[in-house]
Amino acid sequence: MGNYRNPLPTVDIIIELGGGIVLIERKNPPAGWALPGGFVDAGESLEDAAVREALEETSLNVRLKTQLHAYSDPKRDPRFPTLSVVFVAEAEGKPEAKDDAKNVGVFAKDEIPPLAFDHSRILSDYFRWKRNGWKVFEIK
Repeated sequence: MGNYRNPLPTVDIIIELGGGIVLIERKNPPAGWALPGGFVDAGESLEDAAVREALEETSLNVRLKTQLHAYSDPKRDPRFPTLSVVFVAEAEGKPEAKDDAKNVGVFAKDEIPPLAFDHSRILSDYFRWKRNGWKVFEIK
């Protein structure tokens, strides 16, 4: 990444499948379980990046339902600053771990393992949004 100091654009995808959420176990550092996602390629829209990353990591063709929120805490990724736009999507089928994923699983809300990055916060916001609607984010 050289001396690039601005946050790198990324996407994360909350994939709803069979009453649960699809998570991947990362192959590369930082280790752990995470939402599928990754970097936006040059010339690619956020939406296209989300669909591509979901397919590359889970083998699932997703349908994006909505954009949930953007996360920009400079410490959200221990490697370097990133800015993530999070999408909620739905899918059908059986996920398979591909690309950067060592493993993949579908987890109910009360079965979610400890997560990498700020993905616990993202899922907490997602579940609050599902419960309360759009008025869940506070700008500080």
